[in-house]
Amino acid sequence: MKTKVTELLGIEYPIIQGGMAWVAEYHLAAAVSNAGGIGLIGAASAPPEVVREQVRKCKELTDKPFGVNVMLLNPNAEEVAKIVVEEGVKVVTTGAGNPAKFMGLWKENGVKVIPVVASVAMAKMMERAGADAVVAEGMESGGHIGSITTMALVPQVVDAVSIPVIAAGGIGDGRGLAAAMMLGAEGVQMGTRFVAAKESIVHQNYKERLFKASDIDSEVTGMSTGHPVRSLRNKMTKEYLRLEKEGADFMELEKLTLGSLRNAVIDGDVVNGTVMAGQIAGMVKKEQSCSEMIQEIMEQAEKLLDGTR
Repeated sequence: MKTKVTELLGIEYPIIQGGMAWVAEYHLAAAVSNAGGIGLIGAASAPPEVVREQVRKCKELTDKPFGVNVMLLNPNAEEVAKIVVEEGVKVVTTGAGNPAKFMGLWKENGVKVIPVVASVAMAKMMERAGADAVVAEGMESGGHIGSITTMALVPQVVDAVSIPVIAAGGIGDGRGLAAAMMLGAEGVQMGTRFVAAKESIVHQNYKERLFKASDIDSEVTGMSTGHPVRSLRNKMTKEYLRLEKEGADFMELEKLTLGSLRNAVIDGDVVNGTVMAGQIAGMVKKEQSCSEMIQEIMEQAEKLLDGTR
């Protein structure tokens, strides 16, 4: 399937793996890239040298394009931005801030810059700053979210900018990819589905919790702090929501979640940890290789889109 995104990134299929903290490491990124999509290493708040090591290990597993997701609020963001260039990474997605101050460095070195946005205003700002494409992410997604649904956000962003738009949030199969294309997107970004990949290092407890999830099992915490996060319901989310209702301050709420994502992803604590997942969690029922997932998604999408283009 050729789209503006496949041409921009030099990939076979218009599927991007989300840069999920603790989840998106080199095994998963390389597997997605080898399967014809593009994998991302999630830099999150990792030390710069850890990011460098991840990039080098990914290169050992794939000769296909892969990228790095840079969280701009990370105190080490400037060092990570330089490592991207030094290590020859050609694709960057960004979140939690404005990448304008790194844009010159990246563009001069041939890096494709794709910010994640949650509004039309942010998409326009990123286009003016020199972004090559944007990921329009709806509130159905897991992790940190905006306030607009994917169905409403994507077509409005498509109408507002001239650069390619990648849809994210609530997309977990070929039907989601086909729907995104009909809304004007040139590709999709998926996170939750790839959590269950065989190549994903996520603890089996986390994967099993995902397999057992229903359509209404995700909850949004942090609405009162201005930093909403979608994850699967458990003891931690119940306590967080109780404290929010009682008017707890930001620091008290932060203390509850400190290290909780790592605890779930690495240690398998799905009771007290943060089990980030999008609203498509109820669609994820089995562990598959990235290659199996992508082939299944593409076959389904192609059948639905046949005759519409």
